[in-house]
Amino acid sequence: MTQPRGGLGRGLGALIPRASTGLHEIPVDRIAPNPQQPRERLDEAQLAELAESLRTHGVLQPLVVTQGEDGRYLLIAGERRWRAARLAGLKTVPAVVKEATPRERLEWALVENLQRQDLGPLETAAAYRQLIEEHGLTQEAVAQRVGKSRAAIANTLRLLSLPAAARQALAAGAISEGHARAILACRGAAAQQALLDAILERGLSVRQAEAWSQRAAEQETGRAPRPVDHDLAAMEDRFRLALGTKVSLQRGRKGGRLVVYFFSDEELEGLYQAICRPEE
Repeated sequence: MTQPRGGLGRGLGALIPRASTGLHEIPVDRIAPNPQQPRERLDEAQLAELAESLRTHGVLQPLVVTQGEDGRYLLIAGERRWRAARLAGLKTVPAVVKEATPRERLEWALVENLQRQDLGPLETAAAYRQLIEEHGLTQEAVAQRVGKSRAAIANTLRLLSLPAAARQALAAGAISEGHARAILACRGAAAQQALLDAILERGLSVRQAEAWSQRAAEQETGRAPRPVDHDLAAMEDRFRLALGTKVSLQRGRKGGRLVVYFFSDEELEGLYQAICRPEE
């Protein structure tokens, strides 16, 4: 049978065992940020609010650091608290000192940010890709570490294939992940740019963006556009959420057709596992 996943469901504490660590008060200026930190932006207003809280209450949740050969410390988890502590003028912060490989530093920083929902979708995708390309993990291994399905990992990674303008819009929050996936469903740079422009200029919803990309595909193949069946569209949405990939549901006079798309051999294997649930 399929084993339960670890990662986010167990919390960061499961990845950093408490029994092998000790709590220390470490000077703030002896800590350096994690170069593998997946988050690229920090909200300055939220950082100022946290700094004010730390001035009053102190740092209640310890940072996690690893010690370098020069006696300084490298931050693994808790960058917001560390930066806010500096802003608040604190001299020391409580920290757990833990030995960690570069891959573990990236994993722990990624898990902490995902738990706090601090990462944008492109930052998350870039961290997944780094674990795969630089540290040799498979999509399935990444999924196990962060407590998500392999199909969800694959779909997030696909966001890195967006054209530059769409990536900028997604990073800025001007479009959602749902919009981004509708853009990816369009064939060709011109069609993708046209849909992006329509989303930004007309305020299209995700459903409208998906309908746009579907019409574009039908026009390209010479087929007549389908009338919108809202019940069918809702069912198609549920299939898409359950399987974590693009799904097309079409109803005919007798029966119909359900098309489930995959974009790599790993995605096909993930769909097979999700649908067939083979015995191990």
